Amino acid sequence: MARMFRVLGFWTLAIGLMAFAGDMIEMALLFFFQTAVFVLLGYLNFSEKTYILMFWSYMIISFLGFTYWTFFEMGLPF
Repeated sequence: MARMFRVLGFWTLAIGLMAFAGDMIEMALLFFFQTAVFVLLGYLNFSEKTYILMFWSYMIISFLGFTYWTFFEMGLPF
């Protein structure tokens, strides 16, 4: 399970680099931060249950943040 967090770190790094190349600096910084957190968690050797609870909490926080941003911060299209 710890290896999966390193894989998540790799993919968030790839997305961050693409965002940086596309001049989306804020998005790139967000994904670079996530990369650092995922790689760090990947080397801490927690139990599998702890990794699953951390992943679920990450998903809940990210989905709530995405929903808030799209509903309240992005303007209406018309």
